[in-house]
Amino acid sequence: MTRKPYPTDLTDEQWELARSLLPAKAGGRPREVPVRDVLDAYFYLLRGGVSWRMLPHDFPAWQTVYSQVRRWKLDGVWEALHDRLRDEVRLAEGRPTQPSAAALDSQSVKSADHPGVRGYDAGKKNQRAQAARAG
Repeated sequence: MTRKPYPTDLTDEQWELARSLLPAKAGGRPREVPVRDVLDAYFYLLRGGVSWRMLPHDFPAWQTVYSQVRRWKLDGVWEALHDRLRDEVRLAEGRPTQPSAAALDSQSVKSADHPGVRGYDAGKKNQRAQAARAG
């Protein structure tokens, strides 16, 4: 790495874990940008809340990072990575990988009492006024 590290950069241990969970590139052109740099840029973007075009110049081009992150999203890589890490955390805590119970709060139960579409109809105010004048 030729740049000064950001607080959001992966540690070597985190990178080894992430690298083992990411799919290997199959065929095509060889990578010009290291995957670790793409991940570091994406984590900087997420943590900093900046837009794609505001990535600092010492990261890969925003278009490169965006296209790779989007490709991983469409291929289901992020969901698989999340599921795998969640399972590892649960196992490390001595819990089974699948939860054994679920909890619902009272707000979830209340919302089930009103089936169908509900919303605001701005036209009702005008209809009532017209009905009163006509009646």
